[in-house]
Amino acid sequence: MSKLNKTILLALVTYTCSAFTTLGRSVVAQKPLEVFSKEVILVKPVIEVEPFGLTNNKLEDFMYAMAERESSNNPRVVNRWGYMGLYQFGRATLNSIGYRNVSNRKFLRDVSIQHAAMITLLKHNRRTLKRQIKKYNGKVVHGIQITESGILAAAHLGGAGSVKKFLRTGKNKRDGLGTPITEYMKRFSGYDLQNLK
Repeated sequence: MSKLNKTILLALVTYTCSAFTTLGRSVVAQKPLEVFSKEVILVKPVIEVEPFGLTNNKLEDFMYAMAERESSNNPRVVNRWGYMGLYQFGRATLNSIGYRNVSNRKFLRDVSIQHAAMITLLKHNRRTLKRQIKKYNGKVVHGIQITESGILAAAHLGGAGSVKKFLRTGKNKRDGLGTPITEYMKRFSGYDLQNLK
C-alpha cells in the first residue's frame, strides 16, 4: 500500500472513530467501535483500500460479507422493492425490530444506524432460532452443512420462519430475485459470532 493510501486510510479511520464518539444515544449500539470498525470500507471510499482486520471470521467480517452481498457495500442503495441500505432492510422489518421512528431518509444517510439495525436483527433472529441453532449446528441437513452464521444469514434473506421450515421439511424459500436461503446458509457458514451479545 502506498504512503499516500496509508495516510488517507489513517485519516478516514480517525474521522470514522471521531464520528462514533459524537453519535447520539438513541438507537445506535453502545459499543460501535467494537462492532463497526470496518465503516471505512463499507461506505466505499473514493480510493481503493484493502480490507483490514479480516481475521478469524469474526462478527465484523460476517457483516462486511453480508453488506457486500446485499448491496455491494452501498449504504444508499434502494432496490425496486424498497429494500434499502447496506443490508437491504425492508420497512416492515425495521419497524418490527424497533426502528419505527427512523425515517427511510435518515436510515439511508446514517451508516451507523444501518449497522445497529443489522446487529439488532441478528440478535432477534438468534433468539427466535435458538432451538434450531442448538439442534442443527454442525450437522448436515438436506445436503447443507448447518452453522449458526449460515442460519442467521438465511433468516436475514428469507425470515426465521423459512429457516425453520427448511430445517424441518427441506423447502427452500427464494427471495424476489430468486435467491434461495440455502445459498446464504452455504456462503455465510462458519463465521464466529460469539461477540454478538
